[in-house]
Amino acid sequence: MASSSTPASLSEEELTLTVKWRGKEYTVRVCGDDSVSELKRRICEVTSVLPKRQKLLYPKIGNKLADDSVLLSTLPLKSSLKMTMIGTVEDDIIVDPVDSPEIIDDFELGQEESVDIKDKEVNKQKLRRRANQYKIKLRTPCREGKKLLVLDIDYTLFDHRSTAENPVQLMRPYLHEFLTAAYSEYDIMIWSATSMKWVELKMGELGVLNNPNYKITALLDHLAMITVQSDSRGIFDCKPLGVIWAQLPEFYSSKNTIMFDDLRRNFVMNPQNGLTIKPFRKAHANRDCDQELVKLTQYLLAIAELDDLSTLNHNSWEFLAEDNTKRRRHA
Repeated sequence: MASSSTPASLSEEELTLTVKWRGKEYTVRVCGDDSVSELKRRICEVTSVLPKRQKLLYPKIGNKLADDSVLLSTLPLKSSLKMTMIGTVEDDIIVDPVDSPEIIDDFELGQEESVDIKDKEVNKQKLRRRANQYKIKLRTPCREGKKLLVLDIDYTLFDHRSTAENPVQLMRPYLHEFLTAAYSEYDIMIWSATSMKWVELKMGELGVLNNPNYKITALLDHLAMITVQSDSRGIFDCKPLGVIWAQLPEFYSSKNTIMFDDLRRNFVMNPQNGLTIKPFRKAHANRDCDQELVKLTQYLLAIAELDDLSTLNHNSWEFLAEDNTKRRRHA
C-alpha cells in the first residue's frame, strides 16, 4: 500500500490478506482507510480471537501492527505475503474483560467536526461495508410501530469494574423496571464494545435475556463498530446506528431510534440519536442513590409519541423527564 498521501481512490481499494493461526490460513478483506483495529476485527470474525488478545506478526513492519490506530494505507502490506497471528480464543479464557483499557477521559467533539466525521465519504463507505458484513441476529421479532432503544452495557447498565460475589450486586438500580416500562413503546437492542460471549454472559446473569416482562430484540457486539478519525482526537471506535437501519429499514430509522451510552464518542456517526448517560461506577457505594434509570424512564415515555426523535436536543433530557413526571402527578 502507499503512504498516507495516497489518493482516496487507492486508500479505499480493497486488500485481501492471508492470516496464519494455529496451523490454518484465513482470508480477510480490508481497505487502506481501515486501521489496524479494523484488521483485528476482521481476523476476529474468522478466528473468534478477540482483538485485544491478538498479536500480529508481519515481515519488515516491526511493531507498527501493535498500534491499533495506524492506518493500513501507511503500511507496506501485500496480498502475496502471509501474516501470522498469535492469540487465544475467548472460549479458553473465561474471565471478565477487566484487563481491557478503561476509557475515562471521554471527549466532546465540536459540532463542525462531528458533522465532518459523519459526512465524510470514507466513513460512509465504512458504514456500508459494516452493514453488509455484520449480520444482526434477531432474538425476537421486530414490532410494527415501535421505536427503537439501543443500550450500552458497561457503566450504563452494569458496573463492570467493581468486584462482587453476585453480578446482580453490580447491576444498575431499577434496570428491570426501566426495561419493562421502555418495552411498552420501544424495541430494545443491547450494543456493547465487548465480545458477544461477554454480552450474552452478563445479560444472562442479570436476568435480562429471559425476563417475562420484556424482550430483547437483538444483541450487538464490537464487530458491529467502525473506526473513524477526527482532526482533534485522532482515531477511535464508534457505534454507527446505520448498521441497524440498513438491515431493518422497514422498522427503524433515524426518526424513531434513541441510543444510551456513557461515552458520547460512540454517537459520532449519529449525534442526533445519542443520549449520554451518567456512568454507573462504584456500585456498592452508589446503588442506593442512583436514580438515572428512573428519570430516563420518564424521558422515554415523554418522547414516545413524537414522530421524529432526531429533532430533539437530548442534552436537555432531564428537564423533559422532570416535566413529564410533574404532569403525571397532576393528571
